[in-house]
Formats: sequence, C-alpha cells, structure tokens
Amino acid sequence: MHESTYHTPAPASPISPTHHETSSEFPGEKTANNAENEENHSLLTPHEPKGLLSWGSVRKKPEGGHNLELFDEPHTAFVGNFLRAYTTPGPLEREESKHQNAGLGVMLGVYLPTIQHILGVTMFIRLAWVVGIAGIGQTFLMLALCCFCTFLTCISVSAVATNGVIEGGGAYFMISRNLGPEFGSAVGILFYLANTVATSMYLVGGVEILLLYIFPSITIGGPGVHSDTGFLGMMSNNLRLYGTALLLIEVIIVAMGVKFVQLLAPVSLICVIVSILACFAGAVVNTIYPEASQSVCMMGDHLLQAKTVLPAGASIEDICLFCIENATKIYETFCPDGVCHLMFNASELRCVSGFPGFGSSAFVDNLGSNYLHFGEYAVGQQADRNVEVFQDVTTSFFLLLAIYFPAVTGILTGTNMSGDLKNPQSSIPGGTIAATLTTSFVYFSLAAVFGGAISGPLLRDKFGSSLDGGMVVASLAWPSHWVLLVGSFTSTFGAALQCLCSAPRLLHSIAKDDVIPALAPFAKLTRKNEPFWGLVLTAFIAEVAILMGAMDHIAAVVDFFFLMCYAFVNLICALHSLLGAPNWRPRFKYYHWSLSLLGAVLCFFIMFSTHWEYALVSLFLCLIIYKYVEWKGAKKEWGDGIRGLALTTAQYSLMKIEDKDPHPKNWRPQLLLIHSMPWSKDTVDVRYLNLLNLASQMKAGRGLSIVVSFLRGDPTSHDDREKAEKVKQRMEFDMSQSRLRGFAKSLIYGENQITGSLTTLIQSAGIGGLRPNTLLLGWPINDRIANASADSEYRTFVDKLHAGAAMDMALIVAKGINDFPHCSVKLNGSIDIYWIVADGGLCMLVAYLLKQNKVWRGCKLRVIAVAQELDNNLKMQKDLQNYIYQLRIDAKIMIVELSDPQISANAFERTLLMEERTKFMKELVAEKARLANGESDKITSLEAEIGKVGKDGGESSDTGESSFTDDEKKESSEDSSTGGTRRQSLSEIIDGEVVKCANIMKYSKMRALDKKKVRKMHTAVRLNEVILEHSRDSQLVLMNLPRPPRDDLDKLDDYIHYLEVLSDNVKRVMFVRGAGQEVITTTS
Repeated sequence: MHESTYHTPAPASPISPTHHETSSEFPGEKTANNAENEENHSLLTPHEPKGLLSWGSVRKKPEGGHNLELFDEPHTAFVGNFLRAYTTPGPLEREESKHQNAGLGVMLGVYLPTIQHILGVTMFIRLAWVVGIAGIGQTFLMLALCCFCTFLTCISVSAVATNGVIEGGGAYFMISRNLGPEFGSAVGILFYLANTVATSMYLVGGVEILLLYIFPSITIGGPGVHSDTGFLGMMSNNLRLYGTALLLIEVIIVAMGVKFVQLLAPVSLICVIVSILACFAGAVVNTIYPEASQSVCMMGDHLLQAKTVLPAGASIEDICLFCIENATKIYETFCPDGVCHLMFNASELRCVSGFPGFGSSAFVDNLGSNYLHFGEYAVGQQADRNVEVFQDVTTSFFLLLAIYFPAVTGILTGTNMSGDLKNPQSSIPGGTIAATLTTSFVYFSLAAVFGGAISGPLLRDKFGSSLDGGMVVASLAWPSHWVLLVGSFTSTFGAALQCLCSAPRLLHSIAKDDVIPALAPFAKLTRKNEPFWGLVLTAFIAEVAILMGAMDHIAAVVDFFFLMCYAFVNLICALHSLLGAPNWRPRFKYYHWSLSLLGAVLCFFIMFSTHWEYALVSLFLCLIIYKYVEWKGAKKEWGDGIRGLALTTAQYSLMKIEDKDPHPKNWRPQLLLIHSMPWSKDTVDVRYLNLLNLASQMKAGRGLSIVVSFLRGDPTSHDDREKAEKVKQRMEFDMSQSRLRGFAKSLIYGENQITGSLTTLIQSAGIGGLRPNTLLLGWPINDRIANASADSEYRTFVDKLHAGAAMDMALIVAKGINDFPHCSVKLNGSIDIYWIVADGGLCMLVAYLLKQNKVWRGCKLRVIAVAQELDNNLKMQKDLQNYIYQLRIDAKIMIVELSDPQISANAFERTLLMEERTKFMKELVAEKARLANGESDKITSLEAEIGKVGKDGGESSDTGESSFTDDEKKESSEDSSTGGTRRQSLSEIIDGEVVKCANIMKYSKMRALDKKKVRKMHTAVRLNEVILEHSRDSQLVLMNLPRPPRDDLDKLDDYIHYLEVLSDNVKRVMFVRGAGQEVITTTS
C-alpha cells in the first residue's frame, strides 16, 4: 500500500566563505533573503573584519538554522522542508489534480450505492421461493452463511483500505498493491468482467419483470410466447431487444458523469425501500384482515394453476368463485369424457388464503424443508404439469445457495468508487459495514415475513402460476402489488447502473498501472474525469452477455468472479496480519487474521460446494491471466505481500536448514561464478556468456546460482558504484537471456586487493545453510607471460582456484569455453567421463545434470575408467557396471589401462619448458620489484626473452625426437635437482656440431629435473594420448581435477601447466573435483 509520497527539495548549493550572494530554492524568497543580508550588514560594526561576514549572518543560513549545522547534508532535507514539500495522494492532492474527482461522502459515495447494488432482483423473485423449498430454518442458515462471508470480507476490506491511501480502482488497487501485479491483474480483470456481466444479468432480470408482470402486452408476439424460452425462442429475442434498449439508456446516463449517476441512485433506492416496507405492511395487514388476502385454489394438497380454474378474461381475485361455486372449467379439465380423474374423485376442492398472515400456522408449517425433484409438487409426488404447480429444477441446499448468493454481492461497490470519494479511508469502512449489516437485516426479516405470512405451497410457486402469472411477493405488498413491481424493476435498473458505473473505472485503474500494455488506450480520461473508452468496452461486453438471452445463464458464472475477489481480499488481510510487516498499520483496528482466513475459506467453500466445475474454470482463468501478466506484463514493484511472504518463508526455511554438510541425497551444486574481466558497452565476452549458459544447462540440480563481477575502483566513489550497478543490471539481463535463475552481484575492489576480495567473497557468499558449494570457472586464454599483474586474467584464475580449493569447495573448470554450446543448440554424440579417482561422484552427477538439458539430451554417456597395471580389468568393469546401475544412470562402460611405465622424451621436454618459463617469470617479478629509472632497458629485454620462451612453450613437442638411450632416460628420471637455463631452439641451429652440443646441454638439464615433476608431466602426456585416442570426436570430456596445491602458491603455475598438457587438443573439457564428500548415492 502507498502510505504517502513526498518531494524532497533540491539541496542548496554550498557557498564558499568569500561569497556574499544568497540563493533560494523556493520562489519569492530571494528578495527576503537579500533584505535580511542587508540588515545584517548594517548590524556589523565598522571595526569588525570583513572575514567575519562568512561566519555571520551574511552567509545564507542552512535550512535548519545554525543549530542544525551538524546534520547539514547535501542530499538530505530537514524536517521543516520535508513537511513543506509533503503531499498525500488523497483529498488535497486530488483537489489540485488536473482531473477533479466527484468528492463524494460516505452516504452518497459508499452506503447508498452499496445498498442499491446488494438489494437487487434476486431478493424479490427468488427469496420467497427459497424459503418455501429450504424452510425458514435452513434459509436462515443459508443467509447466515452468505452474510457472514460478506461481513468478514467487509472487515478485511476495512483493514486493507485504511492501511494507506486507496486510489482509483478500489478492490483491484488493494489486491494488486498487496498481492502483486500478477494476482492484482488476474483478479482485477475477473472482477471487472463480473461487474460487466452483472450489468447484463440485472438488465435481463428487469426486462423479465417488465414483460411478465408489469406490461405483458408489450411482448412482441403477445403473452403467449412467454414460455418460448429456447435460445432462439421468441421470449429470448424479446429479452435481447429490450435488454439492449435498457443498456443504451444506462450508457447515456453513466456517460453524463458519476455525480449524475449518484444523484439518480437515491431515487431508485427510495423505490426499493418503499417496496420492502410494502412487504412488511402487507404481512401486517393480512394478519389483521386475513379474509382480504389473495386466495388460491387447491385440490387436496395439490396447488392448481390459475389457468386450470379461471375462464378466459376472469380476474384472479374471483378465483374462489370458479374454484368452488362455479367450477365448470375444472370439471372440463378433470372429467373430459364424463369419467373423472382419480385425483379429482379422491380430493376436495378448496379455496384457501395464500397469505394467511402471522396469526396462522404458516410459520410453523414452513420451518422444515421441502427439497423437490424436477416435476414434483410435493416430496416424492409427481405433478400433472398441465394443471398443477410443479418444480422446474431439482433442488438442494447448495443449489439454492448458488442461486441466492448473487443477492449479497455488491459489497465492494463503494470501494470501486474510491477514486471519486472525498476521504476513502473513513468512508469505505463505515459505509461498507453499515450497508452490509443493513442488507443482512433486510434479508433475515424478509425471510421471516415470507415464511410467516405466506402459505408453503404458494411459496414454492416459483413463477406465480397459481396467481395467473403474478409475482408472489407483489401479491403480498400493501397497498398495491404495483408498489413492489415498480420497486423490483427499479432495483434491477439501479443495480445495473452501479455495475455499469464502477466497471469502466476498474478497467481504467488496471490500464493506468500499465501492467498489461494492451489496455493502454483505456487509461485515458475525459475532461470530466470519466473513462469514456472503458465505458464503450464495458457496454460492448455487456451487450454480448445480453445476447445470451436468459438471466439464469448469465448469473451462473457471475458469483464465482465475485467470490474470487472476496477470497483474495480476505487472504490479503490474513497474510499481512500473520506476517506483521512494519508497513501494516491499518487505522481500522477491529480485525484479526483468523476472521479473514475464515472468510477466505467460506468463499472457496461456497464456490466448490455449489458448482465445482465453474470454480475450476474461474481459477483456471485467473491462472491464465496471472501467467500472461508474468510473461508479457510490465514489471512493477509495489512492495506487495507476496514478496513479504516469500521473505518470511525464506527466513523460516533458512533457520530450519542446519549450517553443516547436507546428506548426499540432498546435495546439489550451488554454483558460484566469478567474473573479473573488464566490462565494455560495445563488446561482449563470449566466454562469460557461455559460462552462464553452462550454468543454466546444469539447472536440473535445482541449486543456487550466484554470479559475481569484480570491478577495479573505489568502493566509496559514487561514480564507481553507479558503474557497478549498471554492470549488475547487465548481468541480470544476461542471466535472464540464458534462463539462469539466481542472483547477480557486482563488487568493487581497490588497487592490489583482488586476491583478498576473492577469498573474502568465497568465505562469505550465501547465508546460513544456503551457500555456494561449487566454484564454476572458465579457463583463461592469456597465460602469466602475457600479463603478470595481480588482477590479470591468469592470476585471478589461479587465485580463484586456490581459494576454492582452500575453502573445500567443489571445483568445475571449463576449458575451451568458447566452443561450449548456446542453450538453443542441440548436440548429438557422446559425453565421456574419465573416472580416474573416487572423489564423491561429482563427475557422474554433473554429467547426469547436463544430460537432463535439451542441449545435451541427445548425447550418450560413456564412463571410461582408468585402470592401473595391477588392476583386474574384467572385474573392474563388472563392478563399475553394477555401480552405475545402482546409481540409476544409463551409461556405457569402458576400461582403459595406463600401463606404460616408460617416461617418454616428450614428458622430459615439456617439463624442461615448464621449468624455464617458471624461472624467467620469477626473474621478471624480481626485477620489477627492484625497478629503478635506469633499469627499464633490462626489464624490457627480460620481457622480450620471456615472450620468446612462452612462444616456444606453446608448441607441442609430440613429434620431437630424442638421442637419449633408454638407460640415460631412466637415469635422468631418477636424479633430481633444480635450476636450468633457457632452452635453445633447435630450428635456429644449422651446424651439426652445434646441434650435438645443444643435445648435450639439454641432456644435462633433463638430468637435473625434479623427478616428481617429470612423473606428473608423464601422467599428463599419457592421459592426453588416451583421451585423444578414445574421445577425439566426443562432444564433451569430463575428468577429475587433480588436487590443487594449497601450501605453496608457486606450484600453482606448474599445476596449470600440467592441466594444459592433459587437455591439449581436446575441444571441450570440464575438470571436476569434489569437496571430499559423497554427492551421489545408490540408496533411495
């Protein structure tokens, strides 16, 4: 909810001590300030130095005066200026608005419109019939259920409406600002359709009263077509024609303005009130003078239709004459050939009072229920449909509930008019609750009057067949039935008017929020603040509903749209009350979350107990609109309760998660992606995007994803923070494009702080038990030779790798990330898993997760286990096959043996190159540390020489030959020492003697190599040969990542070189290393 808005005045420009001018941010203050300055000048004595002017009264005072100098900030207003600039989007702001509202109060704006909407046609044409079928007791129960539901909703509406300013849109505004734009738009559109279609329902009901009871003669085709109610029947066409005419009249009235509508509303409401009083008066008069009441003709306990008794042209008032004394037509009906009907012989003709009054036993007789099936006149008794009164529908308690519930809808009419209220916060609670209590009293009292003053058989005469087509309730009215006929018709006309007036305003509110772009044309208002185009659309939809041609068809679904809205309003109040958000401070204090929750439960109960299929349709429509707004709608942040619920739920869930290692069944990769390359608006780093795509392709793990970007700068600089925010927005956009759900963060680090920042991030990322456990990295393109700075790509990669290993995180390193597929690509081939060491099964899990994505779904898994010389390959393959089966992963098993103990010359040469590169790198770092002005030439020469070594080192030595004997190779592998000088390129030596000398020098260097390094290099070379032999055409190769060195950072450079040799000439490689715990299990 929006509590208030304010406009902070722009801060005054700082004035230097030597400046004597003043300025003002408010119009009209400059002259006053200048006058004040002149006065202060005159107060200074001639002996005072001019330098004091900057400290005295000549200097412009801060907004708060010198006594608030401590709090003087450039971008912060003092409380005085805040209050001067404060505006509330309520009555005062609306008075200054371009579009003036109607300024209605509680009576004309809420109470009377709500009563007029609630007291509709259903009360007059269905309540008496409901009492006759359900009995007084169950009717009271049904009314209590309906009225209690709406009363609880009124309490919730009052609480929500007083928790901040309610703007135009009423119920939609409350729902959207408290449950979010998706729910608000979904329920708001359904509520708009409910008001629009309800307009049609009331108009068609009014036409039915007009043609059946008031002016039957104006029916096109004559009164004889009243029973022709098929879809293309003549009566249905009459309803369409006259309904359209009434709709046109109402559109003209509404187009004249809401104030004109509200002025006409009391006239219609007075007629309704007079009609209700006429019912009470008629019951009293019939109690005093029962003989003056209207009678009906009965044969035993069978209530006869008036057409069976009365001859053509006879009045209903003479029914007793033709029922007993002159029963000629009855004899003709029951004894056509001189042989009388069995019922006629067994029953006695009686002319009884249909309205005996309270002095009779009618109240006691009508206490019980009489639920009838179609065609019955009494329980279990089929009627002769040509002569007797019978039921046209099979009745039950929930059917009556569905039929009558529209009579209590309309409680949000005043809320829908919130944009035209002078003070919505005070008018809505009082007017709505008072209107609900008033109408509830009317319903209960009318039900008691009908049950106590009208006989049971007549109450069950739904269409007044025993009264010659007259309305049963109208015959009760005093002094004339015309009072109630006119009142019931005006009630339908007035209720339709209220719906037609509020629906366009509801549509305008939805369109004004720009949540659904297609509704933008309906956000415009006329000069009189009227939503004309919304009225046009509403009239069109109402006309379509009128063309359905029957009130019962229209009313069938209207209830559920209203109930959906009521349920969500109750859920809002319950949600905010339970969450206890600081912003939940309603002025209306008489609410409780349990009452609101009970109201929501009652709404859903009524929906599903009456017509569960319609309830499902309503929910489905709501879901469709919700998803459409979520997909296409504009993003809005209104601080709604759904976000608050998500926050509270997240906090509760985090508190329940223990901050320790999860069970292997619950382990999932929680990814942390760190990007530390320079950002540019013009260029896009493909490696960064492919890394996001790769993380998205692993989303089957349903884990957390955090993407962090490091930027060099000053964390206290406003410009750097703005740049970091733009980078974060770009990352969020890229994540959405990659369909990677997670969190983005941009961090600023100072000069030479990248290493510490990385370590701190890895330690602190996440919260509680929800923290990243897997570090996803991309292989650097530039090596340490190209750039040796602390925040170079290579150095930050090494720092990430070291920090992740030191923090016991799982590591996934993607090499050849440029070649990894986009999320729209579908690959076919194989994914090869080289299982070398048992690290908890993370390699298996990563491959399985990738396989679930459409990119890799077409690939086959191959598990290639590396066996040593003493392993039993057959048994190893059988055990591995059983293990993979227990893991429930479909994969092909292969065993490859790494049995060659002979260390090749290639391994020696690659080790020698690695040593030389490391040595020169150390020399360069040492020289730069002792850099002086006269030593730059030496540094330049070293860098050039290192570049040459780096170039040579990048060439493969697979085809190089060695002149060493096997014994010499073995001897050189057993000796160990450090050192060595730069390797000479063989291509530069032409003379044969020089080549021989070079080989001798190389032999001596190789003898001095570290045996452990040579063995590691030999492993990398041999495994690379195996991978190229078996997986050269594979789409992806996954293999175990060797343990990174943790104690000696200098060894990390050698470690990176081993990995480069291991993955040489392999297109896509993912190095995977677990955190030392099982992440995949065979148990259920």
